[in-house]
Amino acid sequence: MDTTEFLTTKEVAELLRIKERKLYDLVSAQEIPCVKATGKLLFPKAELLHWIRTGEFLSESKSTARLNVLAGSHDPLLEWAIRESGCGLAMQFDGSLSGLDVFENHGAVATGLHVLNVNTNPTAWNTHAVQTRFATSNVVLVHWAMRQQGLIVPHGNPKQINSVANLPALKIATRQAGAGGMILFEHLLHTHGLDLAALNVSETCRTENDTIAAVASGKADAAPGLQALALQFGLGFVPTQQENFDLMVCRKAWFEPPFQTLIQFTNSSEFKKKAQQFEGYNTTALGTVVWNS
Repeated sequence: MDTTEFLTTKEVAELLRIKERKLYDLVSAQEIPCVKATGKLLFPKAELLHWIRTGEFLSESKSTARLNVLAGSHDPLLEWAIRESGCGLAMQFDGSLSGLDVFENHGAVATGLHVLNVNTNPTAWNTHAVQTRFATSNVVLVHWAMRQQGLIVPHGNPKQINSVANLPALKIATRQAGAGGMILFEHLLHTHGLDLAALNVSETCRTENDTIAAVASGKADAAPGLQALALQFGLGFVPTQQENFDLMVCRKAWFEPPFQTLIQFTNSSEFKKKAQQFEGYNTTALGTVVWNS
């Protein structure tokens, strides 16, 4: 309670000495401050305690102020740029669809995503995931990088893997549901007449770095991931598809010092040199507007 920013349903029910069913009724009636992230209800502690003391919500301007956070999908070049630029943005990487939830709940000023439109246009990225949901929001979708996705395998590719068709009977590390890499991976499985249930999944990874560790440690024979990281850690790589990684940004936040510092850093020779070291990356269109609400 002392250091946690958000409380769970169980914790709040115990605090209020009510049953969780009653708490769900309060949430449904919008009578208690809460947010929803990754399908779970979370209760901002500061707002909750204010509500307990006064019976009132915090002012709308305060409760809707965005946190100075970049959420969504993990991109190693973006992570490096945030750190090296000193822009002051915090990072909360937990998958593309999770990032959209965090953004919608004002938990971030921007979120990264690489979501394939598997239903109607399996060559299009990201726009379909935001254009209806955030049509009335003050946001813009800008391009960050084109990246080469594929299968990360041990050095030398000892299992002679050349596509996802070779994966049944092998140990596979996957990403969590809602991650852009997982959406693409399941689509590729379906194009080969396979289903995730047919695979021997040895581990579920929440970041690109976790998939690298799973293969490097021998816990997995293959895992979906990025060419840049596979080569950086001396692992093998089997290419599958290029993807677009974009950033959805609050327009107001775009012009604030943290985000402007980050964008200005991407024009530096230091950033351009680093980007060239990332195999399978193309950042020539970085900053191009993809969609405008």
